Amino acid sequence: MITSVIHLRVRYAETDRMQFAHHSRYFEWFECGRTELMRQMGYTYRQMEEEGVLLPLVEAGCRYHKPALYDDLLRLETCLREMPRARMRLDYKLVREEENLLLAEGFTVHAFIKRDGRPVKPPEKFLHILRRHWEEKTGAA
Repeated sequence: MITSVIHLRVRYAETDRMQFAHHSRYFEWFECGRTELMRQMGYTYRQMEEEGVLLPLVEAGCRYHKPALYDDLLRLETCLREMPRARMRLDYKLVREEENLLLAEGFTVHAFIKRDGRPVKPPEKFLHILRRHWEEKTGAA
């Protein structure tokens, strides 16, 4: 399992008339979490695209427990629980930092494809980095 944590603050433009963050923003925040997880591992989404592999979203879900409010400081935990094959699933937990209150849990599933839309295996360099991170976490050699 590989995890990443980022912090976000709910901006006024992200809220509705009730000052609740709009439900669509959660998926934008999930994208930030995914991008940062890859960056922290040492292989950016940009690198993957430059190597000709794209990660389109093929499935997503979110369970909203409590609303995120204007000016809340949020902690987004992003987790990759298993090695990707043709697809990669990421899980997310969004927490209001001040109270350590769970606001939402979600997931996204991404396919690995070439620019022409054909499915491909994840880039070997990406898999090598993931294996290294897993070995560091588990102590396996």
